[in-house]
Amino acid sequence: MTARAPGVTVPHVIERLTLASFDAAVPELAEVLADAVDGGASVGFVAPFGSDGAAAWWHTQRDALADGTLAVWVSRGPGGISGTISLAYAAKANARHRAEVVKLAVHRRHRGHGLGRRLLSTAEDAAARAGITLLLLDTETASPAERLYLAAGWLRYGIVPDYAVEPTGSLRDCSFFYKPIGTA
Repeated sequence: MTARAPGVTVPHVIERLTLASFDAAVPELAEVLADAVDGGASVGFVAPFGSDGAAAWWHTQRDALADGTLAVWVSRGPGGISGTISLAYAAKANARHRAEVVKLAVHRRHRGHGLGRRLLSTAEDAAARAGITLLLLDTETASPAERLYLAAGWLRYGIVPDYAVEPTGSLRDCSFFYKPIGTA
């Protein structure tokens, strides 16, 4: 699936990665993830965290992509990959109606143009088409990401104090969200 991101001054196309295209995309995915951590995003890693560590992490996701428990989308512009989002599908039989949005990241040089919102909408739409009726995610409280999720109609169901260590090592609160989609 490809879609042009609205409000972006240069053309950016969103595409779902296949197993074959994933391998070629890992270096650019690593750049986006390393940039997110360097910019202070609480996405599961602490500084120092560079492209090598990010590429190693992305390589660990290959099996999940291969077995269908993970879907990865990227936003591509003239300079290559500018952002990414993934859906992690539940493996438990009693949870197959839900999925988790993970690793939404837009490179800092491409922020402020609607790419995060478009990536999120792409994942939500794909989940609904796959029969998912409930999406979940977590993010740092009071972060730009939290503002994006609230604006996109996600519902916060709780905040856990000191839940995660952000890239510089400080403990941060985490907000947990859900969004009903599709039909039950």
